Amino acid sequence: MINVFLVDDHELVRTGIRRILESVRGISVIGETNSGEEAIKWCRSNHADIILMDMNMPGIGGIEATRKIKKLYPENRIIVVTIQTENPFPSKVMEAGGDGYITKSAGPDEMINAIRIVYSGQRYISPEIAQQMALSQISSNAENPFKSLSERELQIMMMITKGEKVTQISEQLHLSPKTVNSYRYRLFSKLEISGDVELTHLAIRYGMLDTETL
Repeated sequence: MINVFLVDDHELVRTGIRRILESVRGISVIGETNSGEEAIKWCRSNHADIILMDMNMPGIGGIEATRKIKKLYPENRIIVVTIQTENPFPSKVMEAGGDGYITKSAGPDEMINAIRIVYSGQRYISPEIAQQMALSQISSNAENPFKSLSERELQIMMMITKGEKVTQISEQLHLSPKTVNSYRYRLFSKLEISGDVELTHLAIRYGMLDTETL
């Protein structure tokens, strides 16, 4: 039996995934939570064969949660499930110790296949994402400027492009507004831009945003 733990801040998403997995013989959903912090806390006294981890959540987020869980409890295998398909997100997840990366547009069969492959000790990346990662590594003319951002800067960048204000970001990430602004201006400097509108345009240009949700 493959025991799976779900981490996603949207209850509807967790419910949908749970219903899919509970219909599969040999897979059992043993728990769920809505944040990276709670996932780390759960791992202190519990074990899952596979953790399905959302990437964009309030608080520390899925990449940082993955890094901390893999450092403290390396026996847990983590598959990140997200809407983000473009690098540097997949690379950041793998660098954090993630064992798999699939998108929320993946069908039930791919999710189940990914769980079984990762459970067997291998890594799994959705084929289209793996191809993009391979192409980005051999391309010399299309370097993504977002690769220079840290995990926290990427997280704050995504929140800014969703229209969230500094006070909202500071509350969700449990940081002071001053610290959020420091990250904000640091990522502006790295990307050589001067404001939120430029940031959004740049993110769209490099495929970092799902424009259908804007």
